[in-house]
Amino acid sequence: MNFLAHIYLSGDSDFLKIGNFIADSIRGKQYLNYPLEIQQGIVLHRAIDTYTDFHPIFRKSKHRLVPNYNHYSGVIIDIFYDHFLAKNWNLYSDIPLEKYAQSFYKLLEQHFEILPLRIQNMIPIMATENWLVKYRTIEGLHQILTQMDRRTGYESKMQFSTVDLKESYIDYEEEFTLFFEEIKKYTTDKIPTL
Repeated sequence: MNFLAHIYLSGDSDFLKIGNFIADSIRGKQYLNYPLEIQQGIVLHRAIDTYTDFHPIFRKSKHRLVPNYNHYSGVIIDIFYDHFLAKNWNLYSDIPLEKYAQSFYKLLEQHFEILPLRIQNMIPIMATENWLVKYRTIEGLHQILTQMDRRTGYESKMQFSTVDLKESYIDYEEEFTLFFEEIKKYTTDKIPTL
């Protein structure tokens, strides 16, 4: 799962969302330096990642990309799945995606001082380019994947993966839909135990 799914799966808690969002920038036990609800968001993020990585539907989606993208396949599927969440957002939320995204960017700005430096540097770009809404279109997805590919020195070839997405679009969307129902249930059950 990528940014949009992680935020969505955090439910209604602002601090759970923040923790879930910043988790990839927090190493080991550094999460203990944050307020409790942000800690819980970081723990939730890690649980979501573990659940996702070992889920047979996610692995099926990922396996399709391995020949072309090797160990970057999982990252690409995370982003493909965010695409389907954004595209079908009205099935999952009564709040329009544009409003949801703007509300989240504002939340990050309000709590800017507690965010890791890497996230602080990323937020202006993320908000200006409106990444969470950009996931909705294949063109937007291609732009995000190209930016990510640039960070790997174009070694990942992620920018070309939208071709693979188009070739197996129905399969990926069906897999996402099935998987997302299961991970929603998983996180709904998990959050009260954090």
